[in-house]
Amino acid sequence: MLISWVRKTTLLDYPGKIATIIFTLGCNFRCHYCHNYEFVLPENVSQFMNDLIPETAFINFLKTRVWLLDWVVISWWEPTVQKDLYDFIKKIKGLGFLVKLDTNWQDPELLERLIKEKLVDYVAMDIKYPFSKYKKIIWVDLPVENFVKSKDILLEWKIDYEFRTTVVKWYFDEDVIKDIWEDINWAKVWYLQNFEEKNILNAGFDGKSFTTSELNMLKGIWDKYVKECNIRK
Repeated sequence: MLISWVRKTTLLDYPGKIATIIFTLGCNFRCHYCHNYEFVLPENVSQFMNDLIPETAFINFLKTRVWLLDWVVISWWEPTVQKDLYDFIKKIKGLGFLVKLDTNWQDPELLERLIKEKLVDYVAMDIKYPFSKYKKIIWVDLPVENFVKSKDILLEWKIDYEFRTTVVKWYFDEDVIKDIWEDINWAKVWYLQNFEEKNILNAGFDGKSFTTSELNMLKGIWDKYVKECNIRK
C-alpha cells in the first residue's frame, strides 16, 4: 500500500466514535478543481515515494489501538487504484476494526468483492457530475458503465453509504442536480462540499465557490431529490 499520510484520531467521520484515517497515494481522475494534485499526478507522486508510511508500521500502530479506535477510514486520493487494497483491508478487519472506504466508483468488481465478503462496513462515494458529462470535471475518459455497476452493487447489497459532491458555481444548478439524481435516484444521504479556490490542478478552471447563502439555496434544491442532504465543511 502507498500510504502518504495518517491522521491518527478523528471524531469527524463518526460523531461519538473514534476513527483513524489513512490517505493513499495516486488517483486515476484529474479533476479540474483538485487541490491536492501533488499527490495525484505521476510526475509529482515520485517525490513522495521515500516518505511513504510503511504498511507494516501502520498495522503495528493499529495493534496498539485495538481498544481505543472503532473505525479505520481509507481515503484519497483513490484507494482502489492500489493493487493490494483487498489484502490490506483484510488485515485491518482481522484486527476487529470497522472499515469505511472512500472511493470514486471506478472499480465495481473490487467494490463488490469487498462488500460481499463483509470487508467494508461503510462506503462514501464521490459523484462529480452527471455520468454522461463526467469528463467535464474529471478530465479523463472512463467508461460510464463502471459507475452504473458500482451504483447497482450498493443498491443490491444494501451496505451503509453516503454520496458526496464538490459543488462549483456556474457548474451546478437544478438541471444538473436533477440529472445526477436520475443517474442515482435512490440516494439516502448526500453531502455537499464547497469548491475551494486555491492550489487547484487546472489553474484556468473558471468555477467559483458558492457563498454560504448560495450553498444553502443549493442544498434546498438537493433536498427535493434525496432523503437527507447536508453541507460538509
